[in-house]
Amino acid sequence: MSGNVVNLRSHRKHKERVAREAKAAENRTTYGRTKAERQFDARRSDESVRQHDGRRLDPDDEGPAPA
Repeated sequence: MSGNVVNLRSHRKHKERVAREAKAAENRTTYGRTKAERQFDARRSDESVRQHDGRRLDPDDEGPAPA
């Protein structure tokens, strides 16, 4: 009943290599955008903030305070 002999050092290195590759793939999806895509997202974000602020009600615009 002998099992497969596993070199623990090579197993550890393989596990670390797989983890680095997974992290690299995640970073490519997170940060791997073109300049045009980043500018588009920035413009869309600025526009939504501007629209939100433009629809904000100021306390002075609500009319006279009840007596």
